[in-house]
This record gives sequence, C-alpha cells and structure tokens, in this order.
Amino acid sequence: MKKLLLIIFIIFLTADLGLSDTNSYDMYGQKTGAFRQNGSTINQYDKYGAKTGSFKQTQSGYNAYDRYGQKTGSYRTTGSTTTQYDKYGAKVGSYKTDSNGVTTSYDKYGQKTGSFKKDSSGRITEYDKYGRKIGSYK
Repeated sequence: MKKLLLIIFIIFLTADLGLSDTNSYDMYGQKTGAFRQNGSTINQYDKYGAKTGSFKQTQSGYNAYDRYGQKTGSYRTTGSTTTQYDKYGAKVGSYKTDSNGVTTSYDKYGQKTGSFKKDSSGRITEYDKYGRKIGSYK
C-alpha cells in the first residue's frame, strides 16, 4: 500500500502532461512497471506486462481499482493538493505541489513520506522522506 501511495501521484503528473505511456524505474534504472493511458482510464502494469490495477478519471480526480475491477480508493484534487482516500472514504494521505513544481507526499497524519521532482526532459524523480533517490518515471 505504501508503494502505491508513492506511485499514485505519478498518474496525476503524467495525466497533466498528456502522456499516454509512462514507465517506472527503480533507483538502479531497472524498469519496474508501466502506466498506459487510454482515454479517461490509466492502466497500471508490472514489469512483466501483467495488469495490476487501473485508475478512472472523475470530475474531481480519479477512482482506483484493483486488477479485478474492485474499487480500492479515490484521489481528489483541489488546487495544488491531491488527497487520497481508501475505499471507505477515509483519508490515507495527500500530495502538495509548491511553486517550484516539487511535490511532497504526506501520510494521513501530515508527516512527510517523500517527494517528486520533474526535470526539463519530463523525467520525474522520486525521493524518500530523507531525500534519497528511490525511483524515477518517464
């Protein structure tokens, strides 16, 4: 669940960029998965190409589903903040983007869990709460 928390904001970033395909990589540059956008739906795949979930756009954000189509949560964006909820509507975490384009992730208690930075090439680098690189998306 924690890793999903860290990846999920990438969906919003790639959707905003209008990218149809986004690959995820670990800290060593090895591919770990992919996101493929098809209209208002973004499908998530593991490194072997097996579908692991999907995200469907709504008026206020996205709903998340597992590989079987069961709803697992939702994501609602207001201004520069995206809030994640579980399938019962309880807040799980949030993501806030500052004026420099750096997005910081927080848990449900408001404690920082990591951050994301996008460079001029469109690559998004993911860092843990201590600032150590743990992955990237392009």
